[in-house]
Amino acid sequence: MENSIVKVEHLSHRYNVQWAIQDINFEIKEKGVLGLLGSNGAGKSTTMNIICGVLNQTAGEVYLNGYNLRTNPVEAKRHIGFLPQKAPLYPDITVEEYLTYCAFLRQMPQKEVSIAVERAMKRCDISHFRHRVISNLSGGYQQRVGIAQAIVHNPKFVILDEPTNGLDPNQIVEIRYLIKEIAADHAVLLSTHILPEVQATCNNIQMIEHGKLVFAGTIDDFNNYVAPSSVILTMDTPPSMSMLQTIEDVSAVEKIDDYHYRVHFNASNNISEKIVQLSVSNNWGLKEITLERQSLDNIFAQLSGKIKTLK
Repeated sequence: MENSIVKVEHLSHRYNVQWAIQDINFEIKEKGVLGLLGSNGAGKSTTMNIICGVLNQTAGEVYLNGYNLRTNPVEAKRHIGFLPQKAPLYPDITVEEYLTYCAFLRQMPQKEVSIAVERAMKRCDISHFRHRVISNLSGGYQQRVGIAQAIVHNPKFVILDEPTNGLDPNQIVEIRYLIKEIAADHAVLLSTHILPEVQATCNNIQMIEHGKLVFAGTIDDFNNYVAPSSVILTMDTPPSMSMLQTIEDVSAVEKIDDYHYRVHFNASNNISEKIVQLSVSNNWGLKEITLERQSLDNIFAQLSGKIKTLK
């Protein structure tokens, strides 16, 4: 286990008679961001709670920096930083007071606490708010404080549960950038049900659905599953739907309005080129062609029940 930051072996858990997760396996050996993707209720929270030591698993083992979480929990937990979906903030104290308190909770030596707090505040760009009461911070900066408490003790492994939930678009971009910065020094597990979140931040993806691991691979591997499957056409003088349906590789056509059509196609590298050529030769007046990616629901449906590991 000495070469692994995190190793999860045959992890399973059930509540009463219902299995929440079954036979989950993965390993993290290096820094970077691993996305734990799944729909709501898929088993992500159960998996994270077990890895953090909040919940005792029914079966399987978790190793953190080589320590078995079940048999050596105190030493194993020293290597974990955790930001739950709702950051565990104390709104009536200052940022610096809160992070100092968190450092002591992590049993850091007293002489190292002030240095650790300064390092975490600088990394999360909240040093200028050190004397600000947390309740007076914006949602985005409160989330930064939450991330700072997860890294204040400089753990090897950081778990972030839905870290951009409830933030505005600008705050989401800032937090994504911060996560990438943290991943330069830590192994990060990012849990989310939002597909663009993993595509924007993750190097690798593990997908859980119905409590089972249904996909494991790189972001490039995963993007093969979200390749465009339809196009939206905007035309001045569109042809009949039957004519569009005769195009090679087209599987279905939907009329949106008099000038817009959705064309579904099977795997094809040149569907756009075919449509453009036909438009020019038949004077369809093609103004715009927009590729549409598969929805996350469709991807979950495709992968559910199929354990598929891509290497």
